[in-house]
Amino acid sequence: MNFSLPSHHKPLGPDRLGFLEIFKKSCKRTILEMLRTSQSGHPGGSLSSLDLLATLYVFRLSQTKEKLIVSNGHISPGVYSVLAEIGVVKKDDVIKGFRQMGSIFEGHITRHIPSIPYGTGPLGIGVSVASGMALAEKKKKSGQRVFALLGDGEAQEGQVYEMALFAAKYQLNNFTVFVDHNRVQLTDSLKNIMPIDIAAVFKATQWNVLEIDGHDPEAIWVALGKSEKEKNRPTVIIGQTIMGYGIKDLEEDGKKFKSTWHGKAPNPDQIDDMLKSLSLTKDEQKILDTFRRDTKFRPSKPEFIKNLTKLKIKTGTPIVYDADITTDCRSAYGKALFDLAKHNPNIVAGTADLGGSVMTKFVKADLPEQFIEFGICEQNMVSASGGLSLSSYIPFCSTFGAFMTSRAKDQARVNDINRTNVKMVSTHCGLSVGEDGPTHQAIDDMGSMIGLFNTHVIEPADPNHCDRIIRYASSHYGNFYVRMGRHKIPVLTKEDGSVFFDKKYKYEYGKTDVLRSGKKVTIVATGACVIEALKAREESGVDAEIIIASSIKQFDDTLAKSLKKTQKVITVEDHNYQSGLGAAVALFATQKGVQLKKFETLAVKEYQLSGKASELYHAAGIDRKAIVKVLKKM
Repeated sequence: MNFSLPSHHKPLGPDRLGFLEIFKKSCKRTILEMLRTSQSGHPGGSLSSLDLLATLYVFRLSQTKEKLIVSNGHISPGVYSVLAEIGVVKKDDVIKGFRQMGSIFEGHITRHIPSIPYGTGPLGIGVSVASGMALAEKKKKSGQRVFALLGDGEAQEGQVYEMALFAAKYQLNNFTVFVDHNRVQLTDSLKNIMPIDIAAVFKATQWNVLEIDGHDPEAIWVALGKSEKEKNRPTVIIGQTIMGYGIKDLEEDGKKFKSTWHGKAPNPDQIDDMLKSLSLTKDEQKILDTFRRDTKFRPSKPEFIKNLTKLKIKTGTPIVYDADITTDCRSAYGKALFDLAKHNPNIVAGTADLGGSVMTKFVKADLPEQFIEFGICEQNMVSASGGLSLSSYIPFCSTFGAFMTSRAKDQARVNDINRTNVKMVSTHCGLSVGEDGPTHQAIDDMGSMIGLFNTHVIEPADPNHCDRIIRYASSHYGNFYVRMGRHKIPVLTKEDGSVFFDKKYKYEYGKTDVLRSGKKVTIVATGACVIEALKAREESGVDAEIIIASSIKQFDDTLAKSLKKTQKVITVEDHNYQSGLGAAVALFATQKGVQLKKFETLAVKEYQLSGKASELYHAAGIDRKAIVKVLKKM
């Protein structure tokens, strides 16, 4: 039987279609056997999308090694069954391990499995990731296409619209999205939950739109061929399907647009009855065995690079801002990023309509090919950056802290799970943003990101510190969240007046630095509050030791020694007191067994109004005057 790769301009033909029927029948058996093991999962969508998955994997991906991102990750039974039938994974392992403790075959598709480039679950994210991968392949001129599978209910997510705008803008003609349009979502039909004209959405965003019978492999193959002829548009192929297709009892409810089998597994007795109609003959089994033997599609195991692994990046020469300079960290970020981009073509700068504010404008002006404008689409920006980072690029994506860590928190979280390499740099954080008011004053952003296991959170204390941090983040693997304020601050100096973070300074993640030595009390400060602490020390005359903390997530022995020495601590931060530096230092002291006699946290304790940064710092009690008052009590 013929299961060779056909031309995209020719039909599959009877032999290949006949083979697909055998292939899909075996996949349906595997899906049911998986669900019997787990007694949970999503059979409906797995079956409605099986024709697409089988056609694409058998006649395309197994030959070309191109990427498919399954955005509706809950249809894992369908995906795993196809991979098992091809021979990428062992069928017995899939059946016995599905949704079981200790197994890689999780309830939603996972990057732990070969040929799954990105694990998905929360809807809307996967297609954005795929668009980032498609942009990467286009930039590399690799000739590789990127495919994505989207559920029709999933298209209700706003992120899908953001992705559609982005893919159209960058003319991703190497990008094809399939929509499993079975008209049923988790609790009811699309009509009853949220009607959506998917074709109209994609037409409005200037995509090439093809509508087909999603259960006709020949139609799927023809549509694939048409998508390859597009010269400047991405393509969406909307397949009209039936939930539970191919298994009578499930299909009947699907035809009535009932959601019975969206997220419910048949019981074991029902499954046994269903399997009777899906028996394979010896000849059919022999054909499948021959296919697995001859296809030789054995993608490599996924690579998970250890966090903070040193990368082969040319970090350039650090910029040293002189002691008499007053500037903002965001400008230092923009200049460091531009220098890095000049030396490294794989470093790209992305922003969400804020290039002039977050200072990615320098890259845009002189290196436009390394600049990506995402528009006011922060969720797509962070997810697409995840896709870029898994395609050999190092993306820096920037927006205001209030948007990065609130609107795009879920996207950052799923990137974190997938161990991507995205550098999220947020400006205008804290009360430093000033007159824009509380909606833009990100005072909970560090707390939002601290719980992500594979994301490193950092805040620079001055422009020189910022320059070194950005170069470090570029050259070390992992996700980073770097926050900084808006207002200009002085360059920090040593007691002799020379630059503190000078050309000899080397940044390491979690490093704390002693700005001034002292014996009476330790002031631990971060960001723009460091200069406030220094001024307070000078004004009060108190012999305070000032420790610069760059991260609230990791500290070192320098801080531990200071805490043990003084046993009195003041923490100062432009952040919410409940989830920032103060809480982190208190935990660190406890873990190190340091018994503190006094502990004071100066942080933002309520929303503020509009005002200049200095006025807001005073109102919140995190400025020089507030620190002096506490110092005199210690």
